[in-house]
Amino acid sequence: MIVLIADTLLSRARISHIEPKDVIDILIVAFLIYRVLLLIRGTRGVQITIAIILMVLFYYLTQLLQLEMVQWLFTHLLTYIAFALIVVYSPTIRRVLTNLGRYPFLRQWTEKLPAQAFEEIVLAATTLSTKQIGGLIVVEGEVGLKNYIETGIKMDALLTYDLLVTIFSPYTPLHDGAVIIQGDRVAAAACFLPLTLEPQLSKELGTRHRAAIGITEETDAVAVVISEETGIISAVVGGKMHRPLDGDGLRNTLVSAMETKANKT
Repeated sequence: MIVLIADTLLSRARISHIEPKDVIDILIVAFLIYRVLLLIRGTRGVQITIAIILMVLFYYLTQLLQLEMVQWLFTHLLTYIAFALIVVYSPTIRRVLTNLGRYPFLRQWTEKLPAQAFEEIVLAATTLSTKQIGGLIVVEGEVGLKNYIETGIKMDALLTYDLLVTIFSPYTPLHDGAVIIQGDRVAAAACFLPLTLEPQLSKELGTRHRAAIGITEETDAVAVVISEETGIISAVVGGKMHRPLDGDGLRNTLVSAMETKANKT
């Protein structure tokens, strides 16, 4: 697969007469490569991509030197390499497909987060922070979180400060895992979320923070994390963590994130 792509690009490069459609073709390919590089930046995919490029260059070197045995080996390994790439890049592929699936007309199916819901989340987060009780709150965006809701305990209850604080109390069976919010409803509690694969993440950040980054990398949800060790409040948007936050900072971050999503549609 990799060699086939490289052959196609090289054959394009040998065209003597360039037409406008060829320029458009090149620009589209360049843009796609640029977007992929942005998605894998700072992840283990960077090293894998470099390794792939080196393998392709080595393959063409074997062709130049007419090393038939090595070429035969590469040809028979290409199928296995293709499957390996799908496995390794599966998080990136899933993220790309999710971004492509966000269309403006889908917004009519999503529930807007009421202003009062912001206040309930902020009040609960600051209360948990003061008491140094850990918590993870995920606010659903346009991308549905049904798969993650099904991993927890479904509630479908009105979002209130008291409910959130009660859920995360260390003496309740629901305090582990994440709370997922849809509109002004608490959809589920004790939900399991995907952990980020970011290798450069600080060791000070625990499982809650890694889960918050993971869910916001794969979807357009916004996550609020309260550290059990330090009481620090963090907000995660698009895989980027904002911390430390006080009540006003958290409120502004949530409002800004939601307004940004609205403007994009």
